[in-house]
Amino acid sequence: MGEAQDLSAPGPALWAQDTGILGELSRRALLELIKGPYLSGVKAPALWSALLADEIALRSRLHELFLDLVIDRVGEFAFVRNVSTTELKTPNTVRTAALTFLDTAMLLVLRQMLLAGEGEGRVIVGQDEVFEQLWVYRTPDRDEADFARRMNSSWLNMKNKLRVIHPAGADDRAEISPVLRLIVDADQIQAIGAEYRRIADGGGGFASGAETDDDSDEDVTE
Repeated sequence: MGEAQDLSAPGPALWAQDTGILGELSRRALLELIKGPYLSGVKAPALWSALLADEIALRSRLHELFLDLVIDRVGEFAFVRNVSTTELKTPNTVRTAALTFLDTAMLLVLRQMLLAGEGEGRVIVGQDEVFEQLWVYRTPDRDEADFARRMNSSWLNMKNKLRVIHPAGADDRAEISPVLRLIVDADQIQAIGAEYRRIADGGGGFASGAETDDDSDEDVTE
């Protein structure tokens, strides 16, 4: 058998005047992380292997851009987020996507479903199951057709923009990505959960004044 390739070893220059020291796969992994929303080991096994082999160097490159690297080795995904520190004021390097009220509510529902079913392996849900839990947020000024249209729009955002759900067989079935556990963390859940329960119980719009029609004040890294 031949020797295993050292993915962390600097490769030759990729083009004339190339001064980079990372190998090609590591550079592509770095680029995928910065583009976001995350790097999947299942969907990009070669880049995932390069990331693990060259983790120290990639963390260093990201720190130079004021970014932290988050890796879930069990779920095989990684993403970057802006550095948060009290030692200095840091810029926001990666963009955050403003979420609508329903986007955020759907993320919470999907996260709850993920945590409830993780012990059983892949968590696959039906669109109707998710939508059923969101009807409590329909306000009197929204008719059913309008609200259903908005839920469909949020479902497409989950699938195509945030990539936290993936098609699983039938068109109305989707697998919830384990990355959702970390994209929406426990602190965010605690901060907005009580407010959403208040709205669901008939408490009206956001006490903070955030709009329920358009963008809420919740962001996630793109």
